[in-house]
Amino acid sequence: MWGWRRCRARASGRGLEELRARRREREAVLRKARRQEQLVSKRLLREDPAAEGRQDGVEIVPDPLTEEEVLELLRGMQRGSEDRKRSLSRLRWALQNKETQQQFVRLDGSVRMLIGLFTSSLADMQMEAARCLHELSHSSDPAVAEACLPVTSYLLTYLSGHSVEFTELCLYTLGNLVVESEAVRKQLLPQGIIPALASCIQSPHEAVLEGLGYVLSQLLQAKEAPTEIVPLVLDSSLPQHMLRLVCSGLKSGTGAAVEFAWCLHYIICSHTANAILLSLGAMPALASLLLDLASEISQSTSEGLELLVCPVLRCLSNLLAEETVGCEVQIQDERLLVALFIILQCFFQEHPFIVQECLWLLNNLTADEPFFCSAVLTLDLLPALLQLLPCSQTVSVLVLTVLCNIAEKGPAYCQELHRQAMIPPLLGTLTLTDSEVVGQCLELLHLLFLHWPEAAVDFVSQGGQRALEQHRSTPELQERVRALLDMASQPAGASAVSTTHAALPALS
Repeated sequence: MWGWRRCRARASGRGLEELRARRREREAVLRKARRQEQLVSKRLLREDPAAEGRQDGVEIVPDPLTEEEVLELLRGMQRGSEDRKRSLSRLRWALQNKETQQQFVRLDGSVRMLIGLFTSSLADMQMEAARCLHELSHSSDPAVAEACLPVTSYLLTYLSGHSVEFTELCLYTLGNLVVESEAVRKQLLPQGIIPALASCIQSPHEAVLEGLGYVLSQLLQAKEAPTEIVPLVLDSSLPQHMLRLVCSGLKSGTGAAVEFAWCLHYIICSHTANAILLSLGAMPALASLLLDLASEISQSTSEGLELLVCPVLRCLSNLLAEETVGCEVQIQDERLLVALFIILQCFFQEHPFIVQECLWLLNNLTADEPFFCSAVLTLDLLPALLQLLPCSQTVSVLVLTVLCNIAEKGPAYCQELHRQAMIPPLLGTLTLTDSEVVGQCLELLHLLFLHWPEAAVDFVSQGGQRALEQHRSTPELQERVRALLDMASQPAGASAVSTTHAALPALS
């Protein structure tokens, strides 16, 4: 129950607070849903995508080997160097088949023999064994991942390996293993995976940093991450290095920046790290990066930049959304709004999901901050915002929520919203059948009528009462519709809120 009857007669602080609280509750539910969209995946490195295993660009999966054929390969791996290398190469190809993977790990001593070759002093043999282990790590069968448990300590040791390619292979093998099995994660934590990654993050090689970001993002999405993994990460040097790499992404390559931006996002969503990240300057650093991204997008091709824009927007949105004891977030820069609308315009057609992310950030910027509400109006961004109303259900709700944030700031803001021809697009929104969109539109109308009764007069003159009447029979809307019809029928100036122009505060 919305309780509009209690607050429609006067602009009581309590009434507006109730409306605000309900809206924040709805947003919290939506934010939680967004946080729970996991990006867990497995990645596979193969030395030449055009070579063995592909035909005319289509991947060819080998036929499964029999137990005897796998045993023959194992026997070959025990012979001389050439036989060993040839057998390992054949095994790597065969392990692309799921049944062969299961057959291999079931054979007594098979994984142990592979680990023995992985730890050998012969670099070419070691690399070939690493590729076999990498194929096993890509399996979706938890039993295969757990069979690889004995190799985890060696994978950590070899993160300071003899080549970039070898280190990269070890990292992606680790990343694949940690996502599949909690047992693997529980073994890796006491083995020192976090200190190993903290040491590795100082590598000058982009490929190594991207692989490291992949491992860390997989770890940070684990269900036990908030209590068992994030605290270890925060106690290490990783956060400041991650922030540095994210913010230098446009100069040093976006691959690693994208991975670490998602890592920061998962840390922020753990509810344990905001004070630390804010003390490291995360908010101004990420805001500055967003300005740079908008500038880059507007000056050149935007292809691929959406991959970095998305997690950066989420990081900023969630840092603003979360309550952080002892850390007051201060970010007041009109350029941030301009950057958001540049990004909206550039990605609107090809990457509509970015529109939602931009609106989430705009919502969180305007939620409790008059500075940004004023800036939306004074920078003449309202027309661009209203143009988004027909896009989709989610976008419509977010646009209307931003407008509610502005309207609830009081008469001066509602006067300006009304002056910029708000009523016609809202009448168009009332013709929709989606109850959530219409409900948010009703809330906006309520704030407009409450703070600026002239808007109600204009609404009625443009056929607003008829638009409201069509929702009288919708159960979840009917009480609010009745309240608005009552407000619209009052003579202008009947509200307890003063509408004297001299008493209106100037927009800051």
